[in-house]
Amino acid sequence: MPVLEEPLKKVLGPATAKVMAEALDLHTVGDLLHHYPRRYAERGELTRLADLPLDEHVTVVAQVETARVLKFNGGSGQRLEVVITDGSGRLQLVFFGRGVHKPHKDLLPGTRAMFAGKVSLFNRKLQLAHPAYELLRRTPDPAPGSDGAAEGSAVDSWAGALIPIYPATAKMESWKIAKAVDAVLPSAPEAVDPLPPALREGRALVPLPEALLKVHRPHTKADIADARARLKWDEAFVLQVALARRRFSDAQLPATARRPGPDGILTAFDARLPFTLTDGQRKVTAEIFDDLATEHPMHRLLQGEVGSGKTLVALRAMLAVVDAGGQTAMLAPTEVLAQQHHRSITEMMGELAEGGMLGGADHGTKVVLLTGSMGVAARRQALLDLVSGDAGIVIGTHALIEDKVQFHDLGLVVVDEQHRFGVEQRDALRGKGPRGEGGERRTPHLLVMTATPIPRTVAMTVFGDLETSVLDQLPAGRSPIASHVVPAADKPHFLTRAWQRVREEVAKGHQAYVVCPRIGDDPEAAEPAADAKTGSGADAKAAAKARATAEAKAAAKEEEAAATADKRPPLAVLDVAAELARGPLQGLAVEVLHGRMAPEDKDAVMRRFAAGETDVLVATTVIEVGVNVPNATAMVIMDADRFGVSQLHQLRGRVGRGSAPGLCLLVTEMPEASTARARLEAVADTLDGFALSRIDLEQRREGDVLGQAQSGVRSSLRVLTVLGDEDVIAEAREEAAAVVAADPELRELPGLRVALDALVDAEREAYLEKG
Repeated sequence: MPVLEEPLKKVLGPATAKVMAEALDLHTVGDLLHHYPRRYAERGELTRLADLPLDEHVTVVAQVETARVLKFNGGSGQRLEVVITDGSGRLQLVFFGRGVHKPHKDLLPGTRAMFAGKVSLFNRKLQLAHPAYELLRRTPDPAPGSDGAAEGSAVDSWAGALIPIYPATAKMESWKIAKAVDAVLPSAPEAVDPLPPALREGRALVPLPEALLKVHRPHTKADIADARARLKWDEAFVLQVALARRRFSDAQLPATARRPGPDGILTAFDARLPFTLTDGQRKVTAEIFDDLATEHPMHRLLQGEVGSGKTLVALRAMLAVVDAGGQTAMLAPTEVLAQQHHRSITEMMGELAEGGMLGGADHGTKVVLLTGSMGVAARRQALLDLVSGDAGIVIGTHALIEDKVQFHDLGLVVVDEQHRFGVEQRDALRGKGPRGEGGERRTPHLLVMTATPIPRTVAMTVFGDLETSVLDQLPAGRSPIASHVVPAADKPHFLTRAWQRVREEVAKGHQAYVVCPRIGDDPEAAEPAADAKTGSGADAKAAAKARATAEAKAAAKEEEAAATADKRPPLAVLDVAAELARGPLQGLAVEVLHGRMAPEDKDAVMRRFAAGETDVLVATTVIEVGVNVPNATAMVIMDADRFGVSQLHQLRGRVGRGSAPGLCLLVTEMPEASTARARLEAVADTLDGFALSRIDLEQRREGDVLGQAQSGVRSSLRVLTVLGDEDVIAEAREEAAAVVAADPELRELPGLRVALDALVDAEREAYLEKG
């Protein structure tokens, strides 16, 4: 067995290996060698405490400023409070109960150490509760009477060196990882170099074994720069080879060319439009139609601002395929969105959506809806329309993927909000394409749409895996949206004013949304720390009561109390709706909408809101995409800091869809200096979804570029950043394309094949093959 494939339990022991596997997904010597430091701390350098992210596990290097023991509960309980500083700010550490004694002895003022723990919020200040720590100090003083001549210069190995800070977890701190790396580092020379020699030498990149030694145990900053430059190229090139092989494979798949004939349903539809297409819509349509006319499957991403007309572009592509004799399917992530698409598309098409029905157009087609909650009779008729070919367009949810759903001649799949679907789900629908004359399955064309690219989508786009079309031009008549942060804790009168603004919009004949992160009818839906439902008005009292309760607990429960004392449950739709109806919005027609309502109830609520019968709709993110009510002009997002940047932009896009200007108010309890507050200010400052997607990506990283993860927790990328290394990625793409064109199976590059196998495991290989 190659040294780098050696299981870690043989090198580190079963206990450490088990934690490595469970906490960090590291299983072999090679895995650990490729677990690179996140950053490096220098002797005398203080890392920035001011930038700590809430609710994330961090490692910091800092100096103890003060330490004091406080007694409570009649003297039976004690708490150690330590304040550490790094020059940019201060952070409080807290230790409870029996855990006080050792840190009280170790953490004296002036002591420097590495601290690791999860950042929490207590009394509106960031803190680490019971952090692990490793002292950074000189060697012990000489024993009395010994030769102390070398005392001033004798220091531990950390002194004067660059201290690697590794991506860590609560169960495996950075310094423990560093010790484990020491055990496997002698195996680094066995690493197989994936880069073709000509590429490495032409770009003056250091060999891989040298890069691994330098990245883990650098002597100088130049060592780090050499190592990272080399390892970035490894990641970019191996990823690009994987994607180039997929593009090569896709090009070999058979598909039916779909060229619309003249004077068909598309021509009739265009004649019905009460407006002209924007230049952007015409350009993107031409790109899509060119792809549809080829005999290998289109694989295109349609990105566009909220309200830029993506659905119209997709519908025209669907009609073109119907004109060419094929069927089309639109896959939506929720029943609310599927119903909304069905309603809007049938309204836009008019009699063209009533093919074969009394009063329908001669060259029309059927547009059917298929969702999991449909009645038996309606479902049976929809399935019959699909298999017979009577329905040229079907709009549905995951129900479209079921085995029993069969098409007569599926030519195009449109996936709306593609990040909501796993690869297997998209692939299952694409696998329903027709069989050719030789019996081979002909792959339908694929168009995926997203309003604001989420990090993984941006990453895939930059890597060039998808052909990309961009709609960055809003149709005429769309109104601007004003966005403001409402700091409910700092300035409660701002929240009062927010509800006044909602009443003012309703008085003008308009409507409003209020969005909450939780439904509220299920205690388990709250965060684990939640033990009561609190509206925004009771937050301060609830937090104070929770802290008082924590102080009163016995010493054995103090640590648990510290972890939960200041965590407030997310605001809930049902609670907020009731509070608004009897409080600031009393007298207005307030309704609720959330994902656990029966489908017919959800549809009825949306119909009443669309008809103007409801003044204020209090909802979860079920309204995030696709919902189109032009008369809705105001949106209040409660606990806005609990949503991602892209999600906030999507939600905001539900207002300002008519002629009246839109208003979006982002309500938060987070303090002004927090990163969450800065994120909200960024959303309020721009309506540019593409700029916001970059902010989102910078904060969350890419997610797993080759897999299905959407966050940065499990990323294929360790040193490469999608935004910072676009030049490296572009160059690597060219090199990879040339390599794959010359040797698709990589027979002449065994080292590259090994690296590809290590990166692209069975799960990711399936992802690449499926598309």
